[in-house]
Amino acid sequence: MANQQKNQDWNKYEETIEKFIQVIAKNMSLYGITASVGRLYGVLYFSDEPMTLDDMRDALEMSKTSMSTGVRALSEMKMVEPAYKKGVRKDLYKSEEDWYKSFTSLFGNRWRHHTETNIEEADEAIEELGKLARITDDENLKEKIQKDIDRLEYAKNYYQWLMKFIRVVESGKIFDYIPRGDHDKQE
Repeated sequence: MANQQKNQDWNKYEETIEKFIQVIAKNMSLYGITASVGRLYGVLYFSDEPMTLDDMRDALEMSKTSMSTGVRALSEMKMVEPAYKKGVRKDLYKSEEDWYKSFTSLFGNRWRHHTETNIEEADEAIEELGKLARITDDENLKEKIQKDIDRLEYAKNYYQWLMKFIRVVESGKIFDYIPRGDHDKQE
């Protein structure tokens, strides 16, 4: 009877962890990360030991190629890092457990690229509309172009403000304004 209760307890534990791994995977989609890569991160996060690609494949029932691609993506986002264990020849990986650090890196990388692109697109549109305004004889079109250039300048100012915000997040200064939680791991 004691063994049966022990098994039930372990099953409940595994269900609870699996449920939370699903939550991690779902939330990571907000940052453009696939659910399978999110699950991979969750499995690594709850693993007490670094894992090989084979370990991950067995845990997630995915191909080794998918695991490799997922680990590479997580590494680029600084959410997974190589680990070393004496006597183990295969590559080992562990999760970055500082979620604040992971968030600032992930947020910065994703938002910086899109925001820089938006600024460039606004500049190009302003330039093209300016050229058109200089050559057209249509006064109504000139008036419309000027209103739209004003809108584009407003958008560009917003994106420039957003770049300042991104720099505050990336530098870690965000924590001066919004302190990390009480139970965070100190570096």
